[in-house]
Amino acid sequence: MIQGTGSNVGKSLIVAGLLRAFKNRGLSVIPFKPQNMSNNAAVSIDGGELGRAQAVQALAAGIPPHTDMNPVLLKPESDMRSQVVVQGKMEGHLSARNFQTDRKILLRPVLESFNRLAQQADLVIVEGAGSPAETNLRRNDIANMGFATIADVPVLLVGDIDRGGVIAQLVGTKAVLSSMDAQQIVGFMVNKFRGDLKLFEEGLATVIDHTGWLSTGILNWFPDAWKLPAEDAVDLSSRTGGQLKIAVPMLSRIANFDDLDPLRNEPEVTVEMVAPGKPLPGDADLVLIPGSKSTIADLGFFRSQGWDIDLFAHHRRGGRILGLCGGYQMLGKRISDLQGIEGPPQSVEGLGLIDVETEMHPQKTVAMRDARYLPTGDLISGYEIHLGTTKGPDSVRAWVEVDGREEGAASQDGLVRGCYLHGLFVGDGFRSSFLKEFAVSSEINYSQDVDLVLDELAAQMEVELDLDLILALSKTIRPRFI
Repeated sequence: MIQGTGSNVGKSLIVAGLLRAFKNRGLSVIPFKPQNMSNNAAVSIDGGELGRAQAVQALAAGIPPHTDMNPVLLKPESDMRSQVVVQGKMEGHLSARNFQTDRKILLRPVLESFNRLAQQADLVIVEGAGSPAETNLRRNDIANMGFATIADVPVLLVGDIDRGGVIAQLVGTKAVLSSMDAQQIVGFMVNKFRGDLKLFEEGLATVIDHTGWLSTGILNWFPDAWKLPAEDAVDLSSRTGGQLKIAVPMLSRIANFDDLDPLRNEPEVTVEMVAPGKPLPGDADLVLIPGSKSTIADLGFFRSQGWDIDLFAHHRRGGRILGLCGGYQMLGKRISDLQGIEGPPQSVEGLGLIDVETEMHPQKTVAMRDARYLPTGDLISGYEIHLGTTKGPDSVRAWVEVDGREEGAASQDGLVRGCYLHGLFVGDGFRSSFLKEFAVSSEINYSQDVDLVLDELAAQMEVELDLDLILALSKTIRPRFI
């Protein structure tokens, strides 16, 4: 199990790299994360939801993503409430306080999923969440030591030297853990190193002396990490490329933002992430409104930033607009949530740039989709994750065919489009046709490039980490039940 001294130390990337490295050695490998918190979800082959990071890790392992790889997924809807997805299916909502008391109930499905996976591969690599040093959360923990001790999985602790204080991160974690939890840690590694390794030799010795843990290596900064789909919105950043500028407002509950990754990787495309408090750029060619976990709340947030005024001005200048999923719903004339699915029961006016209306309902659509871009016939493999249905007069100008039915809508002037399909830009054919509408050529094979990055990461790990030691520290797991 890979745990970290804090959030964003690189656990997801390290798990993906280790999976690819051991796969390249001929082992069968599977990723696992007991509990994840992210609005960037993927759809599995069994028709459920799991964290995007586990889907990328499944790709690294060379296997299809499955909901057992991430049995508990929390999707924040506000600062105090999250939607709870258990083994791929939405099970309801929990407040932050209730989750602290109720999450031990979720340990049973976590162990069920882990036990199934442990019988299927030579090696399961588990990713923790946050940090085990959050001792205030330990009693009901299922994400870090609460899982590791019950499942009896050895732990490697990762520290991030780039943010500074890595010696204190590692030694301090040992200091605050209970003796039982500390004994579960068998080794550590340092991530994101830059510079002369000799300068850290004394620091490495200090960590070993104070913890007694084995060092499994120091991983240098991996410059192409940005090319892999990000799990956390905090990792999203603008990417300066070529002449085509796509502006993306950073919604407060932005979801499924991996839609942007293929565009960010295109050399001729500049993707500008517009932070709260900043206006939408007046020179944008396209404003892309992404998905949202709380559409009505994020529509209010959108207006509070003045982005609606900027968007209308962009439209008057002849600028193009694309809304995906929640962004599509916002572009319509009205959003009705009379049953209070995403918050208080209400019905609000949308931005009104497409003549459609959305009605929320409890049944959640989660499915992989085979689609076709109607203007050119390009095939698309994508997915849907959403609540609600959207229809209206502008639906007659649907621009995508999904599993034989027309999907999406477009304004009469053709400048504004929206649909529910996620992942459509992954397809090289569609992305090339879409960019051609802006007189820009696509220059990448996105899926192939992602695969090459994973191989490069694995190759770097072979050199800089002691993979033989890491493998030796793993152990055969007997099924655990509660």
